Amino acid sequence: MVQAPIIQVKNLKKYYPLGASLPFQKATEFNKSVDDISFVVEKGETFGIVGESGSGKSTTAKLIDRLIEPTAGEIYFHQQNITQLTGYKELQNLRKSIQIIFQSPYGTLDPRKNIGFSLEEPFVINQTANKKERKQKVKELLELVGLSGSSISKYPHEFSGGQLQRINIARAIALNPEVVICDESVSALDVSVQAQILNLLNELQEELGLTYLFISHDLNVVKYMCKRIAVMQDGKIVEQGDSQEIYQNPQNTYTKKLLSSIPIESPYKRKN
Repeated sequence: MVQAPIIQVKNLKKYYPLGASLPFQKATEFNKSVDDISFVVEKGETFGIVGESGSGKSTTAKLIDRLIEPTAGEIYFHQQNITQLTGYKELQNLRKSIQIIFQSPYGTLDPRKNIGFSLEEPFVINQTANKKERKQKVKELLELVGLSGSSISKYPHEFSGGQLQRINIARAIALNPEVVICDESVSALDVSVQAQILNLLNELQEELGLTYLFISHDLNVVKYMCKRIAVMQDGKIVEQGDSQEIYQNPQNTYTKKLLSSIPIESPYKRKN
């Protein structure tokens, strides 16, 4: 029996009206940030979405996690149409299962709170575990992402960018999600640090059985991480399929243009 995709996106659209300055005015033009896209993500894989800034990649991520509402289309998670979820509790349960790691290592952590507080917060919000258990879970999360459990009392400014992104990864996996959306999650880091974070993501995927939706403008990063990719331009998917086939024999003019701009030799090497 063929297993259904963990995520299925059907004819998804997100249009922003232009030119309607008053409530009673009807917009006649739209910014089509996401324009009728469809794809599936299989359980346990890393599916990549690649494209230049403004192509609609990050908007797609926010739509899947229901951070913004679609104009039209459907998103299925385990064959449930999550665009129909409306209640706070329903959306809270969804976001336990689908987490996002954002681009900025610094922007998603409260500089006034120690990282122990930030990592404990998901457990508090979802009312899981008592205080003692939460502290232990936080230490285990830090060690899982390669940091010392003793750093629980430190503040964000005491960590490097790479270390902060490890903390953000720890927070994303705290509630045992099935899907993690990596939205340009290494683009703010140096190349050497990027490789460390990418290897960590691969290790966590293998250990925890995670599924990744990996979003990046960097084709070398996407090639390293993903077996299947979708190429986005101006809100549309212009090409998708096996990453090796697309890299070796791109069919779309835009894809060819993107590929011509990257170095032949990738700076990323998988661990043996």
